[in-house]
Amino acid sequence: MRVGLKAALSDANVDERSPNNQRQLAISVEAIASTDLSGSRSVPLNLCLILDHSGSMGGRPLKTVKQAAQQLVDRLNPDNRLSVVVFDQRAKVIVPNGAISDPRSIKRQIDKLHADGGTAINEGLRLGIEELGKGKKDTVSQAFLLTDGENEHGSNDKCLKFAKLATEYNLTLNTLGFGAHWNQDILEAIADAGGGTMAYIERPEQAVDEFGRLFDRIQSVGLTNAYLRLSLMPKVRLAELKPIAQVSPDAIELPVKSEGDLFLVRLGDLMTGDPRVVLANLYISQLPLGSQTIAQVQIQYDDPAVGQEGLRLRCAHATRSETLRVEANVVSAYKPSINPEVQPHLLALAKYRQTKLAETRLQQGDRSGAATLLQTAAKTALQMGDKGAATVLQENATRLQSGEELSDEDKKKTRIVSKTILQ
Repeated sequence: MRVGLKAALSDANVDERSPNNQRQLAISVEAIASTDLSGSRSVPLNLCLILDHSGSMGGRPLKTVKQAAQQLVDRLNPDNRLSVVVFDQRAKVIVPNGAISDPRSIKRQIDKLHADGGTAINEGLRLGIEELGKGKKDTVSQAFLLTDGENEHGSNDKCLKFAKLATEYNLTLNTLGFGAHWNQDILEAIADAGGGTMAYIERPEQAVDEFGRLFDRIQSVGLTNAYLRLSLMPKVRLAELKPIAQVSPDAIELPVKSEGDLFLVRLGDLMTGDPRVVLANLYISQLPLGSQTIAQVQIQYDDPAVGQEGLRLRCAHATRSETLRVEANVVSAYKPSINPEVQPHLLALAKYRQTKLAETRLQQGDRSGAATLLQTAAKTALQMGDKGAATVLQENATRLQSGEELSDEDKKKTRIVSKTILQ
């Protein structure tokens, strides 16, 4: 596997006379299969299912979750590894981490689950990370955490600590919210911190499809533990507030570490055929006329297919991509040169941030302000061709304007469509 890396400015022309040219740098990163077959073998999966079986999951919800989990077992190869952790107010391992030697036995263990007790998400997360850690060598290690409830018997702070710990061990956490009463803030925070994605299972019959969609996604992972290394030239600086965000496949504000003019951003897993796209918000001061290098972009990563993994961020022997130079065209008679390929990414980030601000306004009791921002986000979604999000956002804006309250389902779907494009 190797890294596919592209970078483009939102507007390649820069005004020589302006002391503050603001530009967005779109960076697209994906894994590309090597033409050398010896370096392109598939990487075994190391999957942990962390399943809520509290009392509220009784009946059809738990039945469909068991069905979805059992279908995943059927899709795993013998060289894959699986563990299953279940939790109510306590947690236990029902399938220890191991190769898929007896699928029928694994499915029987899953089928024995029954609903009972409360919910302590952090207990399930802790055990799940422990099980994943046992099989992480030379694998793509991912967890699916599913819950339908609040963390009433657990600690949200501990959940976040465990999620951050998972990234340190190159483990990826995906979350699935089931029904209407799960805490979207904590599940989103776990997925964002754990380098994964958040999914919403609105109705029980959607469980199989959502598990399958996430499984398809992790099967496309080729490289892991990727970091963006962004070097800025003199007279170029990164915005102080919200400097770098991911916009695809999910919208996430990314934390940035700085070492002088070098900025480091963890991207996590790299997939084939589904690039991660991030936007860096840059300010460019006055530069000499002509083509000028304003930044250099490089990706550091692990390749578990050839045993290159667990490398430290600053390890001198870590695998790195080629260095890509970003050029700006400094002109005296400025005319915009808008890059049409960058515009959809700008719209995706605008949709996400407008919707988040609408949520904040609603929490503050400003219903009118929230409705206006949701309408703006709906128009942004239409501009980028995301008709599903536009419909959800506009319907919720209309409800607020008519004096209605937004249901839990409305709020959850709003959060999901703000982050991604519905499939």
